[in-house]
Amino acid sequence: MIQNYFKIAWRSLLKNKTTSVINITGLSVGMTAAILMMMWIQNEVNFDNYHKDSDRIYRLTTHLSELGWTWESTPLLLADAAKKEIPEIEKAVKIFVNKWPVFNISGALFYEKKCAYVDKDWFDVFNYQFIEGNSAAFNQNPFSVILTETEAKKYFKNQSAVGATINIDSVNYQVAGVVADAPSNSSFKYNAFIPISALLTNKQQRENDEQWGNANYITFIKLTPQSALLLTAKKLTDLVNKHDQKVEISLTPLRDMHFETGLQQSSFVQGNQRSVNIFSLVAFLLLLIACINYVNLATAKSSLRSKEVGVRKIAGAKRSDLFSQFIVEYVLVSAISLGATLILLQLCLPIFNQLTDKQFTFSFNSSKMWLIFGATLLAALLLNSVYPALLLSSFKPLNVFKGATVLNVKDALLRKTLVVAQFTISVTLIASTIIIYKQMQFIQQSAPGYNRSQVVCFALPPTIEKEKKEGLIQTFKQELLTQSAIEGVTAANQPLVNIGSLCAGCADWDGRNPKFQPKLAQLSTDEDFFKTIQPQMMEGRWFQKGRTTDKHNFILNETAAKELNIKRPVIGQRFVFHNDTGFIIGVVKDFNFKSFREKSGPLVIFNNNLWYTFLMARIAPKNVATGVAAIEKIWKKHFADTPIEANFLDDTFNELYQDDRQTSSLILVFAIIAVFISALGLFGLAAFTVEQRTKEIGVRKVLGATVTNIVALLSRDFIVLVGIAVIVATPIAWWSMNSWLQDFAYRINIVWWMFAVTGVLALVIALITISFQTIKAAVANPVKSLRTE
Repeated sequence: MIQNYFKIAWRSLLKNKTTSVINITGLSVGMTAAILMMMWIQNEVNFDNYHKDSDRIYRLTTHLSELGWTWESTPLLLADAAKKEIPEIEKAVKIFVNKWPVFNISGALFYEKKCAYVDKDWFDVFNYQFIEGNSAAFNQNPFSVILTETEAKKYFKNQSAVGATINIDSVNYQVAGVVADAPSNSSFKYNAFIPISALLTNKQQRENDEQWGNANYITFIKLTPQSALLLTAKKLTDLVNKHDQKVEISLTPLRDMHFETGLQQSSFVQGNQRSVNIFSLVAFLLLLIACINYVNLATAKSSLRSKEVGVRKIAGAKRSDLFSQFIVEYVLVSAISLGATLILLQLCLPIFNQLTDKQFTFSFNSSKMWLIFGATLLAALLLNSVYPALLLSSFKPLNVFKGATVLNVKDALLRKTLVVAQFTISVTLIASTIIIYKQMQFIQQSAPGYNRSQVVCFALPPTIEKEKKEGLIQTFKQELLTQSAIEGVTAANQPLVNIGSLCAGCADWDGRNPKFQPKLAQLSTDEDFFKTIQPQMMEGRWFQKGRTTDKHNFILNETAAKELNIKRPVIGQRFVFHNDTGFIIGVVKDFNFKSFREKSGPLVIFNNNLWYTFLMARIAPKNVATGVAAIEKIWKKHFADTPIEANFLDDTFNELYQDDRQTSSLILVFAIIAVFISALGLFGLAAFTVEQRTKEIGVRKVLGATVTNIVALLSRDFIVLVGIAVIVATPIAWWSMNSWLQDFAYRINIVWWMFAVTGVLALVIALITISFQTIKAAVANPVKSLRTE
């Protein structure tokens, strides 16, 4: 019986070639897009779940309630003290990632940005697959290093890495092991691991970190089964507060860390729960659009199969037999679509990896991959097959042979509703693409309040002695300024693009309420900042060379001058910052020193050379290569043993919005896919409509109808449906994009023309799609039309 079902299904596919091609193409494209998105979603929601006992691993989070700050870091001493004093803690480990050691490989120097200093128990708490060596030697020798497989191959090619020596920060380290690269859903994407004990051999580092007031390490604990979380958190809080620290410690589950919000900053890869929700919906909608094509064409073609159903029922076929037959037809379509999907996945995966900045792989041995396939196919089966099978198997043979219509108003209304639904989804995605693009354009083109074009920022070596820092910086700046390609050089404590240095309770001024302790962004810079970065002064002046008093004076931005309620006139008012007393000498116009997602807030600018950790150099127009070469040459002269880490401010700025650009690109791609699938379905329905109205068209032409009249007649119903879709989609797109824009403190306004352009575009696509069939029918010879049976 099943074999017979498949024979009939195959013959039906061959008989209706156009419909079959449309169904298979639409379904395979929709399934490919849905599976790719499911791969991304599955990766996001399963971050760090691969670690054994991940449900018992927690990161300690520090809350400073008085300041409203939340840190992912804790004091160095907490891990060992907690393990010793709190019985619920089975293991406690810490990690330090705020240092880029210098690797010397055959004389080539570079910062290893993906290096982590970890405890000896790190590889017991977290899962790592050792390809060579083990963690035993790493635990015993502080000057050892563990590399990932990719890093080991980069350094040692195909030779064994274990036992080899690498020079790190001018000290020789021995490779103790090689581990497999971290999976794509890991928070710990590090290429090298060094014992924390090696870091603490530096006396200054150790003395600084062994103070309970310095929270520089990220601590993870593994609890015993059935531990009480709230009780453990209270014990940890009490332990820290025994050392005069007024903080609260909470436990953040390892599995929740990826979507965590509210931290001052994070050292790990952060996900966006809203993006996961959006793309989950988009994946389902794309599959739904593809399935709508099948349902629409199946119900539209049902009248052509009514006699077949009638004959089979008279011959004794039960409704269940017919239902099974039509389900088998869908299974066959699905099987062919699955084969096409596998081919498309292989072709599209590299492009998808580039769009998402991930390294997804396709393997026939992957159980997760087949689970995604199975879930997608099951969803398509439920969406696609049940209604058409029920409809086709429900025809009454007597009514069929009496000539009664097999399609009722409900079926026609359903098809129209589904067409509207298809184009509603497509129009919503098109409108979303336009709005996201305009927001990204707004961010790129908005004046930040200073000139970041052609400004190179590079970090000073951390090994510079404090006593020599000022003289060395001045010498370096003077030598750079002798180069014709360099227009200006300034020093600062951090790059301007995303100032993360904040303080609270560190400032005082006349008339301040003692309870008022606002968060202040802080920027230490010099006299040349104004010329190099070119901010705009509102009143007062900038720091001046030769004025020793300016070492104790301050400049505020507009927001600080307003929000701190400083007496008027602001210029000349006493101001205390970090226990240094001086006067306000200037107010600078607000400039963006944070992401556009956040309000910039109050900023205090001061002039303390001990804070300087970066230099910024403005390169003359059309002299980028010469300017960069000059910077590198002078750098090697002064810091031959340290690599330079230089970036253009524009590039650093663009990195802040990498996730948004990825979202924009993916929405654009899926909008195109949605429009393509919807257009396929519209093409199929137009072809069917023309086929059903062949004689009517012939009669109208004989009676004098023009080609324009015929095209308008055949197109009208479809254009009305697309127009309704535009009307329905407009408020949906406005609501969803307005919600998305709320994430940005600085954003565009959604205006009417965005939806007008979307509507026109959708109508043009619909017209182009159906024009081939309608024009072909309109220009056909009416004699042939009237003779058609």
